[in-house]
Amino acid sequence: MNIVLIGYMGSGKSSIGKKLASILKCSYNDLDDIIEAKEQLSVTEIFKNKDEIYFRKTESKCLVEALNLNSSSVLSLGGGTPCYGNNMDIIMNAPGTVSIYLKASIGSLSSRLFKEKSSRPLIAHLDNLEALNEFIGKHLFERSVYYNQCDITINSDNKTIDEVVESIFLQLF
Repeated sequence: MNIVLIGYMGSGKSSIGKKLASILKCSYNDLDDIIEAKEQLSVTEIFKNKDEIYFRKTESKCLVEALNLNSSSVLSLGGGTPCYGNNMDIIMNAPGTVSIYLKASIGSLSSRLFKEKSSRPLIAHLDNLEALNEFIGKHLFERSVYYNQCDITINSDNKTIDEVVESIFLQLF
């Protein structure tokens, strides 16, 4: 079974994905890492040097390849991945694939992300928590139509990584 983790940045996709893959004894991949390895550039550099359209096309190709690569893996996506092209259809129609939306509130996401905003190009320019809350709220509203198509939704608010992984197990098995 392939497990695809979907959610906004800061929802815990990477941390939870690594722990989940470790427990399931399967491979773990982050789609951004796959793209960076293929392009030999960071995601930020791809956006800067080649533009977003190029990035989104590459992202879709890498998504298909990643889902066909293993029959048992955990794959974390970028927060915007499900929202472009036909990526959500690709995920939902991939054989043996379960999509999981790691849902977190605006407040939780803001408190997690504000501490690390300098390393997140999308939000680095935001000066205060109020501006970050507004930015995240707008994005979540736009993206929720895609995120809510997932097979399973797990709330990650005020939960440890272990608690979220346990919630996933209860839904899957």
